[in-house]
Amino acid sequence: MAPPPPAQQPLQERLLNLAKTLQFAWFVGHAILLICTLRYGLSYVAFHPYARWAQVSYRTAFVAAAATYGIVVFKSFRARQKSGKPQGSPVQMIADENVQYLIMALVWLFTRQVALALLPFAVYSIFHVATYTRSMLLPTIQPPPPTPAGQKPKTSALSDAIGRFVKDYYDLSMSLVAGLEIALWFRMLGSAILFQRTSWIVLIVYTVFLRARISQSTFVQGMLHHIGARGDQVAQRQDVPPAVRQGWDSFKRVAKQAHDQTDINRYVQGQQAPPKKAQ
Repeated sequence: MAPPPPAQQPLQERLLNLAKTLQFAWFVGHAILLICTLRYGLSYVAFHPYARWAQVSYRTAFVAAAATYGIVVFKSFRARQKSGKPQGSPVQMIADENVQYLIMALVWLFTRQVALALLPFAVYSIFHVATYTRSMLLPTIQPPPPTPAGQKPKTSALSDAIGRFVKDYYDLSMSLVAGLEIALWFRMLGSAILFQRTSWIVLIVYTVFLRARISQSTFVQGMLHHIGARGDQVAQRQDVPPAVRQGWDSFKRVAKQAHDQTDINRYVQGQQAPPKKAQ
């Protein structure tokens, strides 16, 4: 992320220079996503998820999501191009988390409304908006005073509060995202069983996405381990019928085989850098 505009410039010029950057467009996209998610959420709670403005809010949220992740993917592509690094194979590109979220944003944009699909994107956007506000927007509006040598730069009370929020709730929120993404798979499985329109196609695409998340996200891995431990705990209870216990053991065995046979690292050639966090 580039530094804020120089403090010597007038406020209007600083804001204009900030608004000209792709990073500002990325910030605006996340802000729009949050606003549209809130608007759609109000309609959903009021049992009007298919009202005109609810549908507009839902689709606009995913347009904003696709735009933000598209900006990140474009910047990564341009950075590799400028440095002369190879772009990599299509499989290697798909291994990038930001590409994965871009694809899923487009899938949700053009398919049947699924309210739960908005929530992981919204949680990410909360932290992106907060971080950008703290590191770019606040210093642009009110630049900090000059810092004497050897001292830490002074920050405003609002900036400190945002920093504490991000630090205190980031891990918890990422675990929440992991739980939402796993719950969303079961939601799509239910739609597929009911043979809702395009549900099987979306389920297949989302299954590939979730498998990649399992490989790349320690939060998703931790959530699956937690679910597995809870399942084992329930299965070992004395009042649980043996058939249920055997079914749970069979499910775990099949899930492990599927996990081992779909390891994305088998198909990504060459040494890969650690995947970037979704942005």
